[in-house]
Amino acid sequence: MTLLNQGLQALSDEQLKGIRRGIEKESLRVRPGGALAATPHPAALGSALTNPRITTDFSESQLEMVTAAHTDVQRCIDELTEIHQFVYRVLGAAGDERLWVSSMPCKLPSDEAIPIGRYGSSNVGQAKSVYRTGLGFRYGRRMQTISGIHYNWSMPGVSSAEYFALIRNFRRRSFMLLYLFGASPAVCPDFVRGQPHGLIPLGDHTLHLPHATSLRMGRLGYQSEAQSALAVSYNDLEGYGASLHDALTRSYPPYEAIGITGPNGEYRQLATSLLQIENEFYGTIRPKRVIFPGERPLHALRERGVEYVEVRCMDLDPFEPVGISVQTARFLDIFLLHCLLDESPCDSPDEIAALARNQHQTATNGREPGLRLERNNRSHTLDDWAAELMAEFQPIAKALDAANGGEDYLLALQATAQTLRTPASLPSARVIAELRAAPDASHNSLTDRCSADTQAFLNGLPWTAEADQRYRDMAAASVADQLQLEAMDSMPFELYRQEYLAPYRLDAA
Repeated sequence: MTLLNQGLQALSDEQLKGIRRGIEKESLRVRPGGALAATPHPAALGSALTNPRITTDFSESQLEMVTAAHTDVQRCIDELTEIHQFVYRVLGAAGDERLWVSSMPCKLPSDEAIPIGRYGSSNVGQAKSVYRTGLGFRYGRRMQTISGIHYNWSMPGVSSAEYFALIRNFRRRSFMLLYLFGASPAVCPDFVRGQPHGLIPLGDHTLHLPHATSLRMGRLGYQSEAQSALAVSYNDLEGYGASLHDALTRSYPPYEAIGITGPNGEYRQLATSLLQIENEFYGTIRPKRVIFPGERPLHALRERGVEYVEVRCMDLDPFEPVGISVQTARFLDIFLLHCLLDESPCDSPDEIAALARNQHQTATNGREPGLRLERNNRSHTLDDWAAELMAEFQPIAKALDAANGGEDYLLALQATAQTLRTPASLPSARVIAELRAAPDASHNSLTDRCSADTQAFLNGLPWTAEADQRYRDMAAASVADQLQLEAMDSMPFELYRQEYLAPYRLDAA
């Protein structure tokens, strides 16, 4: 019996039914025609600082919708749908804005005109804005407007060491998620204007790569030359924590040149270290822990261990109303459980480098017939590796169905297997096909049409007065919470910044 099957048999139905997942989904606010909305975060959505369900990401124009953690996949997607319905009603009442349904951005203004998220006058609110200012200086604001979906996942009884084993296997196999669910093979030319990109024109108003799956996860997306020197190991919490601790506390000369403040005393970044704060570390997956107010995330991990993992490599699917389907979420459950249960040897610097090459290969050339990836110092085709994994997923899907009742997981696996057999049905292939079908089509016009269709679909769903009132009450409560935070602050911001970033606050007690 394989280690995978042994681990699966050792799990109880209570553990399988106790799997929890939550979704964070980012989307730009745009005007009809696909230009970035320049308006502030809508007041009727509440405080971006304190509303637990609706906030902003990098930009004031970039909404982030956050579900609770659910033990039922359908309920998780239902809540995400409900949040969207409320957002669309607020946007409709205020004007003609809607949500952009692609990961790669819409028409963008000049870099300096992209508005950074604002969170009020409290110290924590100011710190969030200064952090985003720093991201703009370090990487440019355009890159920060890329949007995605984060899938947060946990199972009862899993230790920190087991979560790190999951993470190692996830990093080895995440090529499969980029291939299956990547949906960003094309961009607007404005996004890469003035920088080398290697993309090919598709018509007059689109750049693409013919076999790309997810430019968002390639060199044009959330990548950093500075961070590429961080060969972070995921062999254990101690080593991972040490890598982040160093990046958070050691000054980095190019960022020293930016300075903490500018010539007029305005803040440019929180720190001159390679990472200002933990969230700046880019990766396809992160170990996470819910933090207490004011607590550093690394301290929480070191003090209390890993609580869940955050999957960060999922593109927005422009053909799904909320960017992700129930079927995709169920496949992610199967995939993550496989990563947890299968043998997971320690990683090495050579393997870490190979995994980075696999990621870039799949992101830029994933649909190329016969594409080969690196695995245990050998070359394997993507198709063969994916087929091998799909066969191993079968007993996991059956176990999840046995625990939860029905056959939803097996059906999701079968549908995904069918997609593997028909590459033309992949989201990235569908985007390219639709662009090629209309000679005058562009990434911007296609996404704008999909965004309008999504808006009409979600506005057409049933909506109750009870749901409307619940979200309006949540928004009002968040405004009151922000005002209370601002009234309680007494420490000057500079002292707050220095205290929050003090290295001792990263250590376990």
